Amino acid sequence: MTGLRERKKQQTYDALSEAAIALFLDRGFDEVSVADIAAAVDVSKPTLFKYFATKQDLVMHRIADHRHEAARLVQAAPESAVETLAEHFRSGLADRQPTTGLNDHPQVLAYYQLVFSTAALATRLREFMDDDEHALAVVLGGDLDAELLAAQLLSTQRILSYRNWSAISGGQSATKRYPAALREAESAFSRIRPLG
Repeated sequence: MTGLRERKKQQTYDALSEAAIALFLDRGFDEVSVADIAAAVDVSKPTLFKYFATKQDLVMHRIADHRHEAARLVQAAPESAVETLAEHFRSGLADRQPTTGLNDHPQVLAYYQLVFSTAALATRLREFMDDDEHALAVVLGGDLDAELLAAQLLSTQRILSYRNWSAISGGQSATKRYPAALREAESAFSRIRPLG
C-alpha cells in the first residue's frame, strides 16, 4: 500500500506535468517559463526541479516511461528478438498504444505534434532513442551484429509509428488505418534477419 507521502509526491509530479503540457499546447513550448508552470501548480521553482531536472522532462516523461522497453522485452529471449518485438508492436497496434502512432485521441495527437514540432523536445526524443538502441544492443550481445540489429529493429518501429501518426494526423481514423498499419508492420519486421 502506498503511503500518504508517496501519493502526495505522485500527485504533485502528475500535476506539474499536466500543467506544463497544457501550457505548452496553449502557448508553445518556448513561450512558457518554468516559473509559469510552477505558479500554475502553486509550487516554487526549486520544488519543480526536485521532480523534473529540465523543462523538456516535464513533457518527455511520458515517453521516458517506455525507456529501454525493447531491451527489457528481449532480455528473456535474445535469440527471438525480431519476433518478440514484432509481436509487441502488433499488440500495441491492436490496443491503439500511442507509441505505435495508431491512436487518434485528440490529446495524444496534440502531444506528439508538440514533441515533433519543438526542436528541444525532438532533440531529447532522439537522445532517448539512441539510449534505447544502445541498451538493446547490449542485451543482444554488444558486438557489431548486435548494434546493427538493434538499429534495424528500433528504426523499423520508429518509421512504422511515424507513418501511422502521419496518416492519423492527416485525418485518417485509427480504425481505418489499422489494416494498413498491421500489413506494414508484418512486411517490415519480416525483412529483418535475426542474429546468427
